[in-house]
Amino acid sequence: MKIARTASIALIVGAALALGACATLQRGPVGNAAVPQPAKPVDLNRYAGLWYEIGRYENGFERGCEGVTAQYTVRDDGLVGVLNTCRQGAVAGPEKTSEGKAKIVEGSDNAKLKVSFFGPFYVGDYWVLDHADDYSWSIVGEPSGRYLWLLSRTAQPSAQTRETILNRTRALGYDLTLVRPTQH
Repeated sequence: MKIARTASIALIVGAALALGACATLQRGPVGNAAVPQPAKPVDLNRYAGLWYEIGRYENGFERGCEGVTAQYTVRDDGLVGVLNTCRQGAVAGPEKTSEGKAKIVEGSDNAKLKVSFFGPFYVGDYWVLDHADDYSWSIVGEPSGRYLWLLSRTAQPSAQTRETILNRTRALGYDLTLVRPTQH
């Protein structure tokens, strides 16, 4: 019994280390050395729904993705359901989806979440750094400054909305030359 328990613990620790190593291999350059804390609380019911990625810092798990969307749902168990979709290689390319869940970081006014796409392991940080008062756009990052996502409720936001998002992203300290526009 003790050997089985030790083996189970070793397997869990090994899996966690392997996931961490995979995440390290996918890291890009730091685009913000001083990531700020989220600017506003987040109303999860208003944040839920479909978001279109209009730009991002390129990363290994989205390499070559176009037509990227994220669908968030507030679950009955207090978690947030996550469904990420991309079109591989082109807007009309084959669809690739990834389903996960997120839990709220206590004391963050719902602006910080820990995301899991691997069972019980909540290893990804998801910080809603800023959003429009009407939840028409959102800027998402995480503490290392290596990941950034610019989101909109529409695939083709107006030039004014796009400029607002970019100006706010720049004001948060992000290097906009690293932003890769997403095609829709």
